[in-house]
Amino acid sequence: MEGQGEVTRLAENFESGGGRRSREDEHESRSGSDNMDGASGDDQDAADNPPRKKRYHRHTPQQIQELESLFKECPHPDEKQRLELSKRLCLETRQVKFWFQNRRTQMKTQLERHENSILRQENDKLRAENMSIRDAMRNPICTNCGGPAIIGDISLEEQHLRIENARLKDELDRVCALAGKFLGRPISSLASSMAPAMPSSSLELGVGSNGFGGLSTVATTLPLGPDFGGGISSTLPVAPPTSTTGVTGLERSLERSMFLELALAAMDELVKMAQNDEPLWVRSLEGGREILNLEEYMRTFTPCIGMKPNGFVTESTRETGMVIINSLALVETLMDSNRWAEMFPCMIARTSTTDVISSGMGGTRNGALQLMHAELQVLSPLVPVREVNFLRFCKQHAEGVWAVVDVSIDTIRDTSVAPTFVNCRRLPSGCVVQDMPNGYSKVTWVEHAEYDESAVHQLYRPLLSSGMGFGAQRWVATLQRQCECLAILMSSTVPTRDHTAAITAGGRRSMLKLAQRMTDNFCAGVCASTVHKWNKLCAGNVDEDVRVMTRKSVDDPGEPPGIVLSAATSVWLPVSPQRLFDFLRDERLRSEWDILSNGGPMQEMAHIAKGQDHGNCVSLLRASAMNANQSSMLILQETCIDAAGSLVVYAPVDIPAMHVVMNGGDSAYVALLPSGFAIVPDGPGSRGPNSGAHTNSGGPNRVSGSLLTVAFQILVNSLPTAKLTVESVETVNNLISCTVQKIKAALHCES
Repeated sequence: MEGQGEVTRLAENFESGGGRRSREDEHESRSGSDNMDGASGDDQDAADNPPRKKRYHRHTPQQIQELESLFKECPHPDEKQRLELSKRLCLETRQVKFWFQNRRTQMKTQLERHENSILRQENDKLRAENMSIRDAMRNPICTNCGGPAIIGDISLEEQHLRIENARLKDELDRVCALAGKFLGRPISSLASSMAPAMPSSSLELGVGSNGFGGLSTVATTLPLGPDFGGGISSTLPVAPPTSTTGVTGLERSLERSMFLELALAAMDELVKMAQNDEPLWVRSLEGGREILNLEEYMRTFTPCIGMKPNGFVTESTRETGMVIINSLALVETLMDSNRWAEMFPCMIARTSTTDVISSGMGGTRNGALQLMHAELQVLSPLVPVREVNFLRFCKQHAEGVWAVVDVSIDTIRDTSVAPTFVNCRRLPSGCVVQDMPNGYSKVTWVEHAEYDESAVHQLYRPLLSSGMGFGAQRWVATLQRQCECLAILMSSTVPTRDHTAAITAGGRRSMLKLAQRMTDNFCAGVCASTVHKWNKLCAGNVDEDVRVMTRKSVDDPGEPPGIVLSAATSVWLPVSPQRLFDFLRDERLRSEWDILSNGGPMQEMAHIAKGQDHGNCVSLLRASAMNANQSSMLILQETCIDAAGSLVVYAPVDIPAMHVVMNGGDSAYVALLPSGFAIVPDGPGSRGPNSGAHTNSGGPNRVSGSLLTVAFQILVNSLPTAKLTVESVETVNNLISCTVQKIKAALHCES
């Protein structure tokens, strides 16, 4: 059964061949009908030397029987199996290899012919039904007297049949039109088959004259330039629908065809956006960042998903960077929703793969096509989470060159259901990845989106419009930091900055895992994503820009049980992001803003480096007891920083539980509630406060600064069934206001 499933997937999945097809690929693509009964690998050599006369060596019946027997169990034998089989059958390993290639091709051809036959039968059935309806409409008969009937006497059933037939005809015409785009030639539809001449051609839904079903291909040349090796021919096989029974089969085929068309157009646009420079991309005078020339974009590309909705604004960015990961590993990460979320933990609140249209070809992600849902976030309560449903398509353009593109599908999905409000549309976005020496990759990332700006607070609009919130710079910076962290963690040598004398190697991993869970929960509490079921509170005694939410924690070993209250706010500070980050992460200055420090400095008990930058680390801090009545307390803290922003997350932890973790114990049972800070630049052209100074022209000179998000999660009652009190809400609101004021005072930026 496993072998049959693999053969079935071969017929259903996309298969694509780049411009540099190897000799093995050429043999794989042959039909195998000429020499399947016993031709050996010598025939393959003859194909390379056309002037020579072909030599045929027939396999013996015993050899064929052995080969067929193994083929039923394993259609894709590995090199070891082929070697053993060649020795047992007295054949060369190449002969065994080519025999299996041809046998798989023959099996695939049989499947395609069978599906082609089903398509023909369905078309004949539709044509016969349609003709009978046309005859009935042309010569209506009165059901009572048997004589000719006027139009008004046509039965209700026949009227319904006429309407249904018209609908089927329109739907079939749309399918054939889409299939014609992929085949590069007109496709005869049901309408043409109903002509008076009644041609015998059957429904050609991606079925060519070669009888190979829907595996006809469309070739698009993507001129990738010198970095990617000239013009590269990209071929995407269009697989036939798995079922064409009735209307359901046609609807599935139509949606599938539309997804394929959208994927091809989006991929073409992404590669051109990644490759082209001026006039498509121009440098801004402020900061030298690249800006998309919208006029040139509209002249170059046809909109993939329709025109921009009213009230939406456009953000478009491009960033290139070197990342310590190879192209195959990065592609696998992007195509796996769980690994994608783990690679970008602060950007992706939640994601899932809703449908896999194709998992790729030959055990790789080449040609993989899938539908995904994601919640993207900027860590601030003033920026709404972006929920997007999109198509993700992966394509290998050359050896070591891959591209992964995303594009929204909201305009394609069934419109029969009530439309949902979409606050963001993802135009063709993604990355082109090229392998470089020493395990690095050159990643060119393009982000292009349209979103509803009215839901974004004025404080964050400059950040988002510049692309620094959801743009390419943030994706690349996060990718670089995460890959650097993974490289350090997988290294056998411990970084010199680590001081973990009391922690075992297993304890180091457990501590990092606990810190990751802490940071994930912090992000989920700031943005109110659907990771947790938060209930927003509207209390009159809470500041306008402070969002307070509550949820019940029940049966979660990683959290204390009871009522959890979350409060978060964002403020502008006239200090640089680097200075603010250094101040908040310094354990020696913690007493200036943290009430948990007991008014004194904290001591760093353990330090685990997560990157080359000293700010990327996990620490275990201890607050000194000020008197005999106070107990010493531990605080787990994770800090990270990159070109797009920084994060400081911490949580009080139980001392006995941390001893278990530091010795390699399971960190899932350590209960914690995180608090912390998220820091981003205020963005070019920010409308933040002015310094009071004036430029030569007399206008005010704006001081560049930072956007600081402060968030707390606090257990206000240990009983999940308890009711929330006004005092609890006021306490949390006062805590967050007091913390902000202390930070401003310490940095001498009182407003």
